[in-house]
Amino acid sequence: MIDDLAARLPLPVSRWYDRFRRFSEPLGATDNRRVMVGMLPAAVRGLLLQRGKQGTPVRFPASHDAWFDFGYPRDEPEMADLYERAKDGQWDGGRDLAWGTSVDPRDPDVPILPAGFLDFSVLRRAGVTLDAEGERALIHDIAAWLLSQFLHGEQGALMAACQVTEAVERFDGKLYGATQVVDEARHIEVFHRYLSSKLGKLYQINDNLFVVIDALMTDARWDMKFLGMQIMVEGLALGAFGSIFQLTREPLLKELLRRVILDEARHVHYGVVALRSHVRGQLNEAEVREREDWAFEMAVLMRNRFLAREVWEERYEGRVPWSVWAGFIQDSVGMEHFRRQMFRRLVPNLREIGLLGPRIRPYYEKEGMGAWFEGEAAPTLSPEDMLAA
Repeated sequence: MIDDLAARLPLPVSRWYDRFRRFSEPLGATDNRRVMVGMLPAAVRGLLLQRGKQGTPVRFPASHDAWFDFGYPRDEPEMADLYERAKDGQWDGGRDLAWGTSVDPRDPDVPILPAGFLDFSVLRRAGVTLDAEGERALIHDIAAWLLSQFLHGEQGALMAACQVTEAVERFDGKLYGATQVVDEARHIEVFHRYLSSKLGKLYQINDNLFVVIDALMTDARWDMKFLGMQIMVEGLALGAFGSIFQLTREPLLKELLRRVILDEARHVHYGVVALRSHVRGQLNEAEVREREDWAFEMAVLMRNRFLAREVWEERYEGRVPWSVWAGFIQDSVGMEHFRRQMFRRLVPNLREIGLLGPRIRPYYEKEGMGAWFEGEAAPTLSPEDMLAA
């Protein structure tokens, strides 16, 4: 009925109506008012004002303490080991990938995503019939949208990596953090080059991803920056990259993702090491509860609202109700695989750092994420594990 009302409004009015409707949808899956109040400014900027889609650079009011130690101690062996591994693992995004590879994102013999990634019968029932070329064109757009969101997430990761490097209390953590800044810059380079030179398409940032990045960039607490970027965004990205790596048959994209996955695995490991002792030994019960609830809200936000809205607006707004499109994306085989890999990597890391206690577990179980409670966390996974299905 709401979709019917929106469809009868003039398009500009319908879009504003939709913004208010999405903004008013409650994030409060855990009813933690402190978390909701903390998220409100980011939700206003992202969902209501759509600050990520105004075509101009966005200023975030960032504020945090910088931690200096002029004794230069070697104070965390596990971080020191990550630093050595990161130095060994550096690669050149311009020279180490075969950019001369010819890529046709609509070639059925070398699919960028498999034909079964989407269930086109859902669109047919809504009155949209696509021929084989039309189906491949839509898969091309979905692939470009996914990789565009990866690119935007990497820019958020670059900014957050700069912040956490100066905010982390361990000096070995600072040395490692500097390598992550370089990694994120390289990831921006290769994703942007692939989108512009091979797919020929770049989508704007999804409003919900903007909210996540805004929330973690503007929080003054160093551990929330680590939790938001190193565990949530990087952890979800690791699973997402792994999903596309397994599904694509396009060789340049596959090699690009292989290299990025190995970098991201170190980033998540870093976050686990930095937060493990802090959460388990330095936070009180109320502080742990807030972080547990915040992490769960972020997980649900990314799962339920990461629905290629920008593709719908470009192709089907006014033709296909949003609810139909959302179901089309949410229930597709490819996106189910995508979400499964995302949470398979995320949930064990939350357990490892101490943010998956008995109180919060039923929330994850209710949302169908309980299967990963006992999965392996980042510190115990090898590079081969990260690339495996």
